Amino acid sequence: MNNEMSYISYVPFLAVMVSLAAVPLIILSDKKPNLRESWTLIAAFVKFALVFSLVPAAMQGYTAEVNLLEISPGIHLALKADQFGIFFALIASGLWIFTSFYSIGYVRGNSEKKQTRYFASFAVCLSSTIGVAFSANLLTFIVFYEILTIATYPLVIHKETPEAISGGRKYLAYTLTAGLCLIAASAWVYDLTGTLDFAAGGILNHVSLSPSVAVPLFMLFLAGVGVKAGIMPLHGWLPSAMVAPTPVSALLHAVAVVKSGVFAVIRVVGFVFGPNVMENFNLNTILAAFAGTTIILASLIALKQDNLKARLAYSTVGHLSYIVLGAALLTEAGFLGGILHIATHATMKITLFFCAGAIYVNLHRENISQLDGIGKIMPWTMGAFTIGAMGLAGVPPVNGFLSKWFLALGALEADKLFILGIFIISGLLNAAYFFPIVHRAFFKEGVNLEGYGEAPLFMVVPLVCTAVFSVILGLDPDLFFNFYQFAFEIANSLLR
Repeated sequence: MNNEMSYISYVPFLAVMVSLAAVPLIILSDKKPNLRESWTLIAAFVKFALVFSLVPAAMQGYTAEVNLLEISPGIHLALKADQFGIFFALIASGLWIFTSFYSIGYVRGNSEKKQTRYFASFAVCLSSTIGVAFSANLLTFIVFYEILTIATYPLVIHKETPEAISGGRKYLAYTLTAGLCLIAASAWVYDLTGTLDFAAGGILNHVSLSPSVAVPLFMLFLAGVGVKAGIMPLHGWLPSAMVAPTPVSALLHAVAVVKSGVFAVIRVVGFVFGPNVMENFNLNTILAAFAGTTIILASLIALKQDNLKARLAYSTVGHLSYIVLGAALLTEAGFLGGILHIATHATMKITLFFCAGAIYVNLHRENISQLDGIGKIMPWTMGAFTIGAMGLAGVPPVNGFLSKWFLALGALEADKLFILGIFIISGLLNAAYFFPIVHRAFFKEGVNLEGYGEAPLFMVVPLVCTAVFSVILGLDPDLFFNFYQFAFEIANSLLR
């Protein structure tokens, strides 16, 4: 498990466990909301500090590893904080801080019931997400991937309405079935290779495969990770899960669940199969066909949605496949753009969902047709929304421009102009379904807005921060966390 560039460290384990340790404290503080929410915030800050402490060594090429449990020779539960894992963990743990503050404003402002269960489930979700990020092998990955599924269920059904229960059941039906596919695929890999440990360039890179093995195995993996990645036709659970409270939607779309899905796609493409195997058996063509179709169809469906969260949900489905399509290009710029888009989409989409939640708590309006003139009474919220919308449409200087630039460059490197066309058309469709919302908010006259102002500060401050952060990372993507450098080195390692 170890090599000269690795070192034993329990920091990845502590980063996983810190929010899990907060769960009993949150539950015991049920009757003391301020204390309960303090535990949430303390866990969020400590988790981020632990993840951030791994950055300096990772930038020098060193990897923190810890073997937790050997189940049998060659099969173990282990954590490994490689550069890709740290990249994802930084995003998830950093945005959890903002989501924690925002959640406090949301549940109080909306007088949500069962707030203790809400915060406890949130903490388990973040523990499992960091576990996904730091999994050293497929077995450990599956364990945390499935814990994430189960922990998210109470959040999806939080309102306990018939619609919420139905959405939760649909979520479990899709994700648990996907988990079974992932288990079967991983067992097949172990049978072929004798190992489950992730390796840059692919576990299967040095194994003799035939098309009759490679294609079905890849399709099994795609079924396993494609559900949380929102790849059509495996995306059906995602719009249904929008019945959850808005901070949960932000968790689903920006921080944990779907980002774990696209993280898993890149793990499968780059660390299980590897670019050589993907290209030799045209597996990248299969992946590109699914991703390209998803991008265009999701964007067209988003255009038709009047419900704001539904439009954001289909936007997410499309943008997740930007990341998948970047990986399918098998070029350095494609991988770089896809990996960067994990970070850029996260900051922009969490901003948009935060804005949707602020509008709902403040005005109890959910439909786009009801948003005329709200920019005049909620200028900070709709200003942040405008930044997020610009970024997702690829307008500089918001960070979405940078990741889209490299995705387009990756398509040119691969000499696949039709994929470049997909990115361009999708960018135009993004503008078509986002900019009318901005126009309504700032340039149309509203009704029944007298006496209203901004949403509570606990909600407005986080959404403004994530919007500003999106612009800052667009101007300097290496500021603070070396996101660009991490993405560049990860992409380079996959193609060596």
